[in-house]
Amino acid sequence: MDAFDLRRLRMLRELDERGTLGAVAAALGYTPSAVSQQLAVLEKEAGTRLLEKAGRGVRLTDAGRLLAGHAGTLLAAAEAARADLASLTGEVRGTVRAGGLQSATRRLLIPAVARTLVEHPQVRVEITELELEQALPELRLGSLDLVISDEYDGHPRPRPAGVRFEILHEERLKVVLPAAHPAAASGGPVAVGALRDDVWTASAAGTGHHALVLGVCRSLGGYEPDLRHRSNDADVQLELVRAAGAVGLLPGLTLPPGDPALAVRDVAEAVVSRRLMVLTRDSPTAPALGAFLATVRDRARLLE
Repeated sequence: MDAFDLRRLRMLRELDERGTLGAVAAALGYTPSAVSQQLAVLEKEAGTRLLEKAGRGVRLTDAGRLLAGHAGTLLAAAEAARADLASLTGEVRGTVRAGGLQSATRRLLIPAVARTLVEHPQVRVEITELELEQALPELRLGSLDLVISDEYDGHPRPRPAGVRFEILHEERLKVVLPAAHPAAASGGPVAVGALRDDVWTASAAGTGHHALVLGVCRSLGGYEPDLRHRSNDADVQLELVRAAGAVGLLPGLTLPPGDPALAVRDVAEAVVSRRLMVLTRDSPTAPALGAFLATVRDRARLLE
């Protein structure tokens, strides 16, 4: 058995997680044929079949799944070694790949990038706007180094092994209405129960925000909302409130200050909150990631 190539081991682990050669190729920047060729070489290194035909695609054999599990351990050890070696030099340099939902990207990640460019010019930061459902697999696989996501009251996020979670910021959600909506006339808190007959807007099905809106309407209002509009872009949701008369439930960080077309009110029945969290792999932190993470924490303290 020859020595294993870490690059090929990563491809095998990615195939185990992502399921198709095309998905692996897209994630790693190769063509599917190149991935297939590299995995064929890995089979020769392993001395046993790692893949078998499955319809039009391939799947891992028992040996392939076994080696993919070991690949995760070996790749984590290599990452730890790189982080430890970088720490010895005292230099803050390298690449940090960060992802986050829209409001966190705008209010935390982009300002942190701007500051990092000044304070640590040898650190390259790459930003991708992603919901946790998309970002968490990328973090676990090593395609992302840091993710900012949110968690709503009553709707906890999964906390898989090997991932660190740290709360950065907590804020109330607000009922957002057209300025002329009758429920907004008093200027005080608005009852979710009073919005039974309204059209609602929320994020896409499967997201934490979508589940939150459904849960609040069911638990506090006692009804199934007419959730007619779905967008992960808070600005799109706000425009639906302005132009289409919808109502929504949005965190303060997503709201523009002093918009005369909008009425922003507290929820009357209860305090409904969300927490912004930063996620990193549970492994030694390279200096570049540590510096960027410190800047993100500083930005989060300014939100309070």
